[in-house]
Amino acid sequence: MRRRTECGGHRKPARILCVFALCAAMATHAGENLPFVESQVKAAFLYNFAQFVEWPRETFRNSSDPINLCILGLTPVGRTLQNVVRDKVVGGRTLAVHNITNVGQAGNCQILFVSASEQKQLHAILDATKTSDVLTVGETENFAAEGGVVGFHRDDGRIRFDLNLQAAQRERLRVSSKLASLAISILTVGK
Repeated sequence: MRRRTECGGHRKPARILCVFALCAAMATHAGENLPFVESQVKAAFLYNFAQFVEWPRETFRNSSDPINLCILGLTPVGRTLQNVVRDKVVGGRTLAVHNITNVGQAGNCQILFVSASEQKQLHAILDATKTSDVLTVGETENFAAEGGVVGFHRDDGRIRFDLNLQAAQRERLRVSSKLASLAISILTVGK
């Protein structure tokens, strides 16, 4: 039997799912604020991805290491993400946002957001991050189909995401079934 989820409830998973729903609703706004709203939605998704993914224990040197969210490329998402994760803790770890200029700096990242400005280097970026325990998230068309773990795309004016489970397994990431249930499509075959 499926339990109904309400945003005002006290159950933490229900509240997190409601944040995802709010993200989707925010993404439907149009007009001059669209880039700002879109960056807010993507930043909120990135924060929530950290709550629905488990990294291998050896990914972190010790229990006080933060979850590093890295932004590669030109995008307003990084600045917005700084505000979204300020003073937040996931699984006992703080969240730290880093803007990086090349994939070689992604060695300490747990989440790597690849902006659309990096489309020409996409294959090199994904090759460089294979088997590095990094949750790769991108906003270029077919990002997940090309081998990234999560790919954002617009659908009917909303920000949606695809999930590549094979890429997640390759990165030794455990993706919550709750996150998988929110994906528009789940890919089990990828590059």
